[in-house]
Amino acid sequence: MTDAASPTAQSWKVTLPCTRAEAEAIDGDIAAFALMDKPPVLMTSEAAPDDENAWRLDAYFEGEPSPAAIKLIRTLVPSAAGAKPQIEKLPDEDWVTLSQQGLEPVTAGRFHVRNLATDPEQPGHVNFLIEASRAFGTGQHETTAGCLLMLDRMRRIGMRFGNVADIGTGTGLLAFAALHLWPRAYATASDIDPVAVQISAENAAANRMTVGKGLGQLALYTAAGVDHPAIATRAPYDLLIANILAGPLIELAPSLCAMVEEGGTILLAGLLNEQADAVLAAYRSQGMRLAERTDRGDWPTLRLRKRPRIGWKRPKRIDRQARGEAPGFGSL
Repeated sequence: MTDAASPTAQSWKVTLPCTRAEAEAIDGDIAAFALMDKPPVLMTSEAAPDDENAWRLDAYFEGEPSPAAIKLIRTLVPSAAGAKPQIEKLPDEDWVTLSQQGLEPVTAGRFHVRNLATDPEQPGHVNFLIEASRAFGTGQHETTAGCLLMLDRMRRIGMRFGNVADIGTGTGLLAFAALHLWPRAYATASDIDPVAVQISAENAAANRMTVGKGLGQLALYTAAGVDHPAIATRAPYDLLIANILAGPLIELAPSLCAMVEEGGTILLAGLLNEQADAVLAAYRSQGMRLAERTDRGDWPTLRLRKRPRIGWKRPKRIDRQARGEAPGFGSL
C-alpha cells in the first residue's frame, strides 16, 4: 500500500503529550485521517522513562499541517487539551523511514514480519524482513495485517492460484506472502511510485525472493493501477490483491476486474468500515460478489469472486517462457 508521500517533499511534525492509555488507543482513531489526500503518519512513544504514564504523540505530515489537521490530532489526545502543540519543519530527510524506526514485529497468521535485521525470527512462522523505508507496507497497519491473515486463511481452506497480481505493492510484502503460499505461481507486483518498486526489489533480495518473469518469480512494474502493457499481457489473473485507499479502489474497479479471470478472486483492503458499501457496489457492478469479509478495528478486508459466465472454462495458462520472456525487472 503506497502512501501519497514523496521522499523528497518537505515534511512537518506535530507533537503533543498524551497518556499511555491514549497512546495505546491511537490505532483505533486514525480512521479520522483516512479521507485526507495526504494523511499523517502517527507514532507514539514514552516521553519519560521514569513516568510510565507520560507519553507523546508525533504526527508526521507531508507539507505544513492545516489548523483543521492539528485540531484532528488534538482529538486523539484529550489529556493535552491545554497543551500547546509543538510544530516543527523537519530537515530534508526521509521522514517515512524516521517515523517507522523502532516498530515492533508483527505476527499475522503464519507470517511474522520483522522491521529490523536484529529482531529475532519467530520459530514455526514464515519470517519476512521488511525494514523501515520510503514505502509503506511494513505489516504494522491493520490493512496489511488483515491481508496477510486473509491470504493465510485462503491457503488453509485449500484455495489454489497460479497467476497472482499485487497492485499498489508498496514494500512488496503481500506479493512475497502470496508467492510463499503458492510458490509455483506467476506473480506480478506494481506500484505508481518507482521508489516503491525499487524498494520492493531490495526487499525481495533480502527475503530470498527471485525477481523475474517465470514460475515462482516476482515481476515488478511501475504503473498507475494496471496501466502497463506487461501487466495486461500477463493477465488474466486468478488472484489480484489491491491494498490501497477507497477512492482509488472505486476508480480502478473496472480495470482491476477486467484483469481477473472468470471465477477469479480479488482481495481488497485499505478502506474503512463506512466506505465498504460504496467499494462493494463498485465491484458488484463489475460482476464481483462478496465471498468473505474480515475486520480489524475500522479496517475491513474483502475477498471477492468474479461470477463465472454460463459455459465458462478456465483459460489455459500462458507459457511465458515459450514466448521468450526472460527473467528480470519489468519497468523500473
